[in-house]
Amino acid sequence: MGEAHRLRDPGSGVLTPPTTTITLVPPLPATSLSPPTIETLRDDGPRPFWSVMIPIYNCPANYLRETLESVLCQDPGTGEMQIEVVDNCSTVGDPEALVQEIGRGRIQFHRQPSNLGIVENFNTCIRRARGHWVHILHGDDTVRPGFYARARQGITANPDVGAALCRTVYTDEDGQWLGLTDVESRQPAVLGPGFVDRQLVDQLIQFVSIVVRRATYEELGGFRSSLTHCLDWDMWKRIAIRKPIFYDPELLACYRLHEAADSSRLMRTGENVADERRSIEISCADMPPERARAVRRAARKAAAVRAVRRARRLWQKGDHATAWRQLTEAFRCSLAPAVLARTAYFFVRVVLR
Repeated sequence: MGEAHRLRDPGSGVLTPPTTTITLVPPLPATSLSPPTIETLRDDGPRPFWSVMIPIYNCPANYLRETLESVLCQDPGTGEMQIEVVDNCSTVGDPEALVQEIGRGRIQFHRQPSNLGIVENFNTCIRRARGHWVHILHGDDTVRPGFYARARQGITANPDVGAALCRTVYTDEDGQWLGLTDVESRQPAVLGPGFVDRQLVDQLIQFVSIVVRRATYEELGGFRSSLTHCLDWDMWKRIAIRKPIFYDPELLACYRLHEAADSSRLMRTGENVADERRSIEISCADMPPERARAVRRAARKAAAVRAVRRARRLWQKGDHATAWRQLTEAFRCSLAPAVLARTAYFFVRVVLR
């Protein structure tokens, strides 16, 4: 598996507070609320516009090959784009040899001295990025032709944005299309407050589909080590709240879903849902009390609904133990009527039958 944090189910609900919730997440320590510092890059020489940073760990060679080729086919040149693979001390295969074979000197390779964990490898990607704009591209995802050209066009037309986002294709292990993310705007545009509200409740952004101004990371900090499954959701929420985001409705990024990914392991323990609750609490800590209460209720209800839906699919696949774990974690998020209704349906139409 690549160090490609495979994430939540697409789609989850809207910002409509439920009537009843329970709170079992303990108070967060102060250290959880402070993201790591990203030092300002000294602007003492020419810098590329792009830094395409590719974090990997035991990434299948065929996936990594596709990823690198999808970037190289739209490479604007060394003066405009840094391309670097950041290997978190892989123990399988020889990724450096593969990078040399495909890149022929065009792609840099950095190997961590030891496995630093997913979060620190992502933060290493940011710190090693020299470009004005950073794209963290997992070693099992791909970009479609025009991704960088169209993103740059939108950024140039909207110089105040802190990030740029495109619509995403979900694919299976073999690259076959499974689904698409929702359309946020019919035309390229800067997203409004409605998108921010939805992002606070659900994960609408995947790594492959977003590029971030390095100065945005420098201002807001890196990925939080206190989160595992939701480290990216937390980051995109921080950016959405504080920075305008440009959106392109073209399908320019492909996000691969596969069972060997990290989120499959987290699902078996229920840690994915527990991490969602932690992320919600961190986000709400920065909000005025009234808004925090509304967002907390809505986000926890949405997390519970996602967990019940996930439990239903897992039960139908025969993975009953994981399904029960997801259902238990759903109740720890919320006992809203929508959650209880979906749970009743789960028992009547799936478990009993």
